[in-house]
Amino acid sequence: MKFDITAPMRITRIVVFLVVYITALGFYSLYRNLTDSLEAQTFQATEEVMVETAHIFAAHIETLVDDSNSIDPEALAPSFNKAKRHEFIADIFGHEKTTIGLGYYLTDDKGIILYDSDRPNRIGKDFSDFNDVHLALKDEYAVRSSRDDESNSTSSILYVASPIKNSQGNILGVLSLYKPQNDVRPFIERRHRSILLALALIGTGIAAFTIAVFVWLFRPLGKLTEYARAITRGERPRYPKLGKGREANTLGRALRDMRASLDGRRYMEQYTQMLTHELKSPIAAIQGASELLQEEMPPEQRAKFLANIRQETQRSTDIIDGLLKLSRLEAKDALLQLHPIDPLTLLNESAKCVQVRLTPKNLTLQIESHAHSPLMGETMMLETAIINLLENAIEFSPHASTIHLTITESEKDHSISVRDHGPGLADFAQERAFEHFFSLRENGKGSGLGLVFVKEVANLHSGEASLHNHPEGGAIATLILPKSA
Repeated sequence: MKFDITAPMRITRIVVFLVVYITALGFYSLYRNLTDSLEAQTFQATEEVMVETAHIFAAHIETLVDDSNSIDPEALAPSFNKAKRHEFIADIFGHEKTTIGLGYYLTDDKGIILYDSDRPNRIGKDFSDFNDVHLALKDEYAVRSSRDDESNSTSSILYVASPIKNSQGNILGVLSLYKPQNDVRPFIERRHRSILLALALIGTGIAAFTIAVFVWLFRPLGKLTEYARAITRGERPRYPKLGKGREANTLGRALRDMRASLDGRRYMEQYTQMLTHELKSPIAAIQGASELLQEEMPPEQRAKFLANIRQETQRSTDIIDGLLKLSRLEAKDALLQLHPIDPLTLLNESAKCVQVRLTPKNLTLQIESHAHSPLMGETMMLETAIINLLENAIEFSPHASTIHLTITESEKDHSISVRDHGPGLADFAQERAFEHFFSLRENGKGSGLGLVFVKEVANLHSGEASLHNHPEGGAIATLILPKSA
């Protein structure tokens, strides 16, 4: 069964989409329910107050009814008009009210309007078919809501009526209070804004929490996923920075430990196989020479076999030492500390270590530095890598020739190159130059690990190593170290 490492991320996106969708739907439903009930509750409260007021006004008019059972049309007019002229400022839950929005009209027992406080043009009109008057004349609860303009929903007016009775309980007329719904609309709109603000704050909190979860958890998981993919591709990626999230770091450490364990087993198996394979040749040579030394032979031939034993012993030692250094290097995920290094000093220190090897072939080492800013890296590793490149160049350089050790600088990186004037490389050698134990040195003198070491140093510095033929002859090895490392 093939494991798809991208599946968890796809599931995460689907879950996030569902959470966002459900949350948005929930917010919309909550907003609709709150605003719908808000209008209903506001108008209910207004209606409840108007019912009481209508009955109080009707009772007041009833106290003024004479024996003729006639209603004084202007019984409330003086008080009502005076109240309309009152100057006041009422701060009602943040809404400033300065005028009275309540009006009324009186009808007789036939539903004909006798008086209207705000709309005198309605006096004399028959309102008996309107619910407030029609129901009040039947002594029932009387209320209606009508629009002045049918095309405008905000022109609605709420009417609440109360019958006016004489002492015998006969209905003499109707008092109907009316109030434009726009008079209470500011309260509704203010509550709308309050609800929207509250929902916005809650939504912002949820969004901030979601973003924090992504930054704290999912983003590190994405980095770990890419880290795992790189390992799957056979690369040696750096362990990513996961922030301070405990969960992601716990998972990251477990993944890193698992990788280290698997790498340890793989390296052990790989290096055991490589060491066994590479030591067969020198051990066989040593064994053969030692067996021949047991026989009688001329001193010159005996000295030759002893030299072979020493050479093969040294070669075995070089292989073992090289493998140990390389295994320690390959076990590193990244360099813990990078130090600023002066470019010219790095080249000069590396050159000192190979100076003694230049003399037998009368070679000249020319050092050039065209870098002005320090490079960031681990000094001992870089020196060892440069020394390996110089030793290769010395090995293949003709007598009395020059080796060029140069460092240059660009905006993005430092480039260290070692060029010789030797025969150059065959095409197949360029392709295999950085393979373990591959060597073109005569008589198998090399361990075949020097260039592998250089490549690992480059990887740890997030750089590159290359080896190819120079257009003007010879070979040139290049070590590129990015400044961002």
